Amino acid sequence: MKRAAALFAAVLLAGAAAPALAEPPPAPDRPLTDPAQEARARALFGDIRCVVCQHESIADSPAGIAADLRGLVREQIAAGKTDDEIKADLLRRYGDYVLFQPPLRIGTWLLWFGPFALAAGAGVVLVLRARRRRAGEAAPLTPEEERALAALAADDENA
Repeated sequence: MKRAAALFAAVLLAGAAAPALAEPPPAPDRPLTDPAQEARARALFGDIRCVVCQHESIADSPAGIAADLRGLVREQIAAGKTDDEIKADLLRRYGDYVLFQPPLRIGTWLLWFGPFALAAGAGVVLVLRARRRRAGEAAPLTPEEERALAALAADDENA
């Protein structure tokens, strides 16, 4: 009984300490002073995937790393880098998956064309099955086979 009470107390303490161990909220974003640069940064935010959330852009993600990436993009824009240079830097740091539209190259061929290849393969399989099913349909009975079948059916009725 004491053991169960001690375990219950430990679970309660762990639950109470969990918020203290959680990631602190990110610092608020500091927009660029130039409206054109800020608009460019916001356009880039929509193209960059949050490396934690993975289904959200860094513009929509509340994760701390997304806030860091937004700050990094703003710094690079303020430093005069082009969008392609910024994307290349992010690709170098985080890999192809960091962009919602990864570059087309041999390593990303599967990302770009894999879904189409799977759909085409499924279509081929369905067509082949349909053809095989039609080819496997029974041929009509010959008159001799029909007489034998009628005789078997008559035997079953008499039995």
